[in-house]
Amino acid sequence: MSSKAERLKAQAMSGEAPESRGGSLWAKIRSYPERWGEFLHDVRVEMRQVTWPSRDDVISTTAVVIVAVGFFALYFFAVDSAVAFFITRLLRLFGH
Repeated sequence: MSSKAERLKAQAMSGEAPESRGGSLWAKIRSYPERWGEFLHDVRVEMRQVTWPSRDDVISTTAVVIVAVGFFALYFFAVDSAVAFFITRLLRLFGH
């Protein structure tokens, strides 16, 4: 909001007429290809600065993730089975 106010203030001080809504919309639509080109340029610049992991790093971290997921799957299966077993026993005990 403040940037719009600052822009209007700068236009008033410079003697420029404020843009109408339709004119600013048309200018915004016409500027899309230029803005898209700037965006793609910025993406290329940022992608050059990325430090990519080596193949060995990717393989080792993937293996760690797979082992961890397997461990937690077994752990949660065991805990869930134990809780289900004890709840079933309690319900049978107090159900009769």
